[in-house]
Amino acid sequence: MNKLFEIAEREKLDVKVVCEVGVYYPETSKLKEFIEKGIKAILVEADPLCVEKIKEYFKDKDIKIFPYAVWDKEETVTLYRSNSSTFLSGINESPAIVNDNYKLNDKDSFTVESKLFSTFDAGDIDILSIDIEGAEWFVLKHLVSRPKLINIELRAGKYVNPHKHEIEEWLQKNSYRLLLHDDTDSIYYKEGAIKISIGDEISNSFNNLGVELNHSIQKLKRKIFNKDKDA
Repeated sequence: MNKLFEIAEREKLDVKVVCEVGVYYPETSKLKEFIEKGIKAILVEADPLCVEKIKEYFKDKDIKIFPYAVWDKEETVTLYRSNSSTFLSGINESPAIVNDNYKLNDKDSFTVESKLFSTFDAGDIDILSIDIEGAEWFVLKHLVSRPKLINIELRAGKYVNPHKHEIEEWLQKNSYRLLLHDDTDSIYYKEGAIKISIGDEISNSFNNLGVELNHSIQKLKRKIFNKDKDA
């Protein structure tokens, strides 16, 4: 069971609209259980190959698909595919580049139209999941809704989201608190949306510290590797 769905069920959250930015394949959607339950879903996916799979897989469900990239302006943009990672040209710190040493190749590229996230956001999103390989900040920057839960990729192996500072500053300013980390994603909750017991807070804190420590080790290894490579 996906963690977002598990939390929503456990906390008995009133969820009417969910949104995922960067769906990839429908089978791996972080909102799959919500969609299968019949909850309205806004799905933003730039890759046309994935869009067709999403349409077929969720064809009888209450979904709205937006086949665009999310960016800071509306224009034609270039994206690159590298296995399960699809990222915007100009994002030089994507997981594929940092973790897999991917080199840009024109044969992996395609172009789509980009939109501001506010184009898709009517202000009623209850749960938001964002995984767009380094461009997550541009969703939050133009977010109209204030979801109960936000799931966002901030790290993955040696990778650190290039806009981590802006993201964390926005979350703090808008009264979001960290619920839990895993190896790639961080789940935040809007203050007042759920009740966290002292026991759960302590447990979550230890778990989050463990994840941060592991990530710091990965970053240190990356620095040492790059230093040795440049020597």
